[in-house]
Amino acid sequence: MPVPLCQAKAEFFRMLGHPVRIRVLELLQDGPRPVRDLLAEIDIEPSSLSQQLAVLRRSGIVTSTRTGSTVVYELAGGDVAELMRAARRILTEMLSGQNELLEELRGVEVEAGAR
Repeated sequence: MPVPLCQAKAEFFRMLGHPVRIRVLELLQDGPRPVRDLLAEIDIEPSSLSQQLAVLRRSGIVTSTRTGSTVVYELAGGDVAELMRAARRILTEMLSGQNELLEELRGVEVEAGAR
């Protein structure tokens, strides 16, 4: 029996649901990166990064190539970079709405203190 689309999407987003995986995808938006560069950018143990890269690789969202002892990762397609940009836009909108609410609340506090 085929997996319903909504379930497949939920599993996809669960796979993305780790801060290290998100950071790796953000870094790979600029192009392929060797593991040593990813380690330099992300404060994590090499074994932990390796585990997170394996999850991304198994899901097909990144690919890797080995040249000698150097392993280089890259995004499997441009859609992943677009997803990361869309997430940034959505979060920016959400947070700007919260800032407006915060400013409104601060305005109410100032008015109450002036009384």
